[in-house]
Amino acid sequence: MGIDPVVMGYLSGFRHQIDVAYPVDLGNNLVVKYGLRNADGTGVLIGTTGIGSVQGYVMEDGERVPMPGKLTYRGIDATEIAASHYRAGTFGFEEVAYLLLLGKLPTNTEFQMFQSILADACSLPEGFNENVIFKAPSGNVMNQLARCVLALYAYDPTPDDLGPENLLRQSIELVARFPLIVANAYAVNRHFLSNKSLYIHNPKASLSVAENFLRMVRKDKSYTPEEARLLDLMLILHAEHGGGNNSTFACRAVSSTGTDTYSAIAAAVASLKGPLHGGANTKVMHQFADIKEHVRHLDNDGELRDYLTKLLDGVAGDGSGKIYGLGHAVYTVSDPRAEMIKENARSLAESKGRLEDLELMERIEEIGKEQILDRRKNKLPLCANVDMYSGLIYDMLGIPVALYTPLFAIARIAGWCANRMEEVLTCNRIMRPAYRAALKNMPYVPMSER
Repeated sequence: MGIDPVVMGYLSGFRHQIDVAYPVDLGNNLVVKYGLRNADGTGVLIGTTGIGSVQGYVMEDGERVPMPGKLTYRGIDATEIAASHYRAGTFGFEEVAYLLLLGKLPTNTEFQMFQSILADACSLPEGFNENVIFKAPSGNVMNQLARCVLALYAYDPTPDDLGPENLLRQSIELVARFPLIVANAYAVNRHFLSNKSLYIHNPKASLSVAENFLRMVRKDKSYTPEEARLLDLMLILHAEHGGGNNSTFACRAVSSTGTDTYSAIAAAVASLKGPLHGGANTKVMHQFADIKEHVRHLDNDGELRDYLTKLLDGVAGDGSGKIYGLGHAVYTVSDPRAEMIKENARSLAESKGRLEDLELMERIEEIGKEQILDRRKNKLPLCANVDMYSGLIYDMLGIPVALYTPLFAIARIAGWCANRMEEVLTCNRIMRPAYRAALKNMPYVPMSER
């Protein structure tokens, strides 16, 4: 059903009133930490966590001193975990999920049991596909995912039980089910909204999350070991990023009310969809395509620099004035995730005949950083973030753009669930920040007198 143009015409008459009701400069004379940021750009400290640590600087005499970025899961360097599995040709995301949820690396016996539980949970409740996923296809898989997460509440016999064992059970089921929901939602959307053939492949219990996902979203179910290992590396590096990132904070804020797991995780999914958060990886690739379309000689640094200037001036691209993929709220010298992804992208680019694209992205990174730093008053170092190269990796893997942010969610569900468990089991206080009302007291005027 389309939007009634008569109704929209009527609503457009309220535009001036909307501008009056929501002024941009409301309360600018107050000391307000907009975006929960301090004046120096650092995040407002609202809690502590024993799950993930994100470091991009140290504080000395009240000033930020840049340092190479470091990401740790339960105190262990995330890039070491990823590198170890990548070198060995093994899959590590499931081990990371165990580490985040249970606080330590598993023994072989513990891990076999964990994998067995994951495999058993890697299915959807009876009728879920037909009654939830197949009905009301969405133009965005992330909205489908959020709706499906909420719907799982109805299939859970103890959805509101906040006991540790039940929270862990729900968490493991969500880690197992996210890839299946995303793959099926994408298949349904492309069929009903794009008139493509419908194919749905069931996961195999013997395969890793990375292998199963590639198997489920590809028509012929085929993939190479290199493709699966690289996707596993991406999942490991996206699994957790501290309690302060927007989606994890949303999960924790909602969890602090004492609500159920499905409501809290759906909020996290909704947050991650946003283009300023997880949706940035799609923005990078849209901008990359735009650059390739408008720069006549891509090997000419001068032409590339001129077009990046237009992007920053807001007169090209989507008009945002941004070069997507550059800059981070915490990392300064480097984002360890971006560094590792770029390092391992070259062999895939060579095998796929995409070296020119990788090298173009590297030049966009270097020239873009120079241009942004020239414009900034704050001269802290600027780095590429994880979104700059993740979209390119997914593109080289033949994964459609519609699945970039859902893949982020498939990884981050492990971190969200761990943070939810920490919030529920250790904090026990509802989050309630303050907003200062910038209002003048006014009398109520009866309608006949207005």
